[in-house]
Amino acid sequence: MSSFNTLINNILQVHTNLQANAIRAINLNLTLRNWLIGFYIIEFEQNGKDRAKYGTQLLKNIAASNILSNIKSMDMAELSRFRQFYLTYPYFLGTVSQYLNDNSNLFPILGTLSQELETEVYSSPKLLTQVSFSHFVEFIKINDVQKRIFYETECAAATWSIRELRRQIDSLLFERCGMSINAKKLLAQTKNRAQIMTVDEVVKSSFVFEFLGLKKQESIHESDLEEALCNHLQEFLLELGDGFCFEARQKRILIDDEYFYADLVFYHRILKCHVLLELKTDRFKHEYLSQLNTYVSYYNDQIKRADDNPTIGILLCTSKGKKLVEYALAGMDEKLFVSKYLVELPSKEQFVDFVMKETQASYIIKSNKE
Repeated sequence: MSSFNTLINNILQVHTNLQANAIRAINLNLTLRNWLIGFYIIEFEQNGKDRAKYGTQLLKNIAASNILSNIKSMDMAELSRFRQFYLTYPYFLGTVSQYLNDNSNLFPILGTLSQELETEVYSSPKLLTQVSFSHFVEFIKINDVQKRIFYETECAAATWSIRELRRQIDSLLFERCGMSINAKKLLAQTKNRAQIMTVDEVVKSSFVFEFLGLKKQESIHESDLEEALCNHLQEFLLELGDGFCFEARQKRILIDDEYFYADLVFYHRILKCHVLLELKTDRFKHEYLSQLNTYVSYYNDQIKRADDNPTIGILLCTSKGKKLVEYALAGMDEKLFVSKYLVELPSKEQFVDFVMKETQASYIIKSNKE
């Protein structure tokens, strides 16, 4: 006869195990999709009947396709990454084919796959099911094959989180093992200190959210001050009625193979430009403004259209003692032009007043809960 505690533990175990299986299935399908997209791009470049028509502009034309416009992660940078993913792991073909064979609804895709691939296999095909696509994003940055295999092997064996994988690469673990007298001891010490991949970390992956077509604020209970402020700040700007049109929250930006995230992105219909807003819950630091300027410069270079005005950025710092607003105006040299922009934007006083009220409200709600 089982006890009540046994019943609770059984329910918890069933939930935890099947939840983990579901997440692994989502990640596997995301990885397969991205590999297949890369495959089709390469196939078209090599064998497409009208490939010459598109040439070097192929990725740009794919990204601009109206049919794909509603699918996230289909900009030029991501398509290039999918292409590189396939080129790095072309020998996953057998594993992909097997998976598609086991899923009849995907069988038509299988018929188009080339069977003429001949390449030396370096990495284990099982890697597809052992790590997430976020891990592959880090792997494909490594050009040295032996070095990449080293990190693949250790990551899969120790179930490193993305953050841990990056930390080990940045700390030159591969090189240190090569110079170490006792590499096994070094790896054992690394394993004991490593941060392993958790279910929560995988669930919160931006890749997964975009793949499933979800919004983070619909799927995660947000309780910290920064999230609450960001949610209300979006509403605050829209309610001003000064031309703000909401575009994105936590907009992912790819710069030099590294992802960055802009808190809020708007398009201002009067100023005819993008407005990027960054919110920090601590004191002002010069690197914050530098980071925002980087985002602004990226938008001016990659996103801004010919008839758009230069992008502007707003940095809002909300440290306990002082509320500070700074504007990033990259590319705006004419003082008159800058003044025109600032007239149309909410004043610094409006931003500070908003933060004061929202912060006070957050503390009151927190105190009542306690």
